[in-house]
Amino acid sequence: MTNSAAQNSGTARQRSPTVARMGFCLAIVIVGLGLRGFGLSLGLPGLLVKYGGSVLWGTMLFFLVGIAASSLPRWPIASISAVIAIGVELIRLVHFPWLDSFRLTLAGALLLGRIFSPWDMLAYGVGILLGMLLDGFRSSILIRRRSALRSAKW
Repeated sequence: MTNSAAQNSGTARQRSPTVARMGFCLAIVIVGLGLRGFGLSLGLPGLLVKYGGSVLWGTMLFFLVGIAASSLPRWPIASISAVIAIGVELIRLVHFPWLDSFRLTLAGALLLGRIFSPWDMLAYGVGILLGMLLDGFRSSILIRRRSALRSAKW
């Protein structure tokens, strides 16, 4: 394999997790907005709609951190995600007029939320763990696919 081919192969390997993580983020946003927008009208329990959205937010946060820090292993990505999630939840205890005005918008409600809840932190933790599981599943599929390709070449 030439040097440039090896570089292209390395770049493709690095890009593959990022592209998959972007796909997960997009799917999570769609499912989360659908859950929040239509969950109650579909007869889903209110707790599932509320905390399901928080679990999905934690999962999305894991993948966003994974995109930004693609060279890190899953545990550090999860740790950084947990710190961010706890920080976002704790900022709900801070009240400034401009911040409260932003929280009343759809973007503010989705990004920062409106009311502090320790249960949300638990839901974020569950979501981050779900992100780790999905990312590990994605990784194992890629490893099996590469192994099958190598076997086919011989």
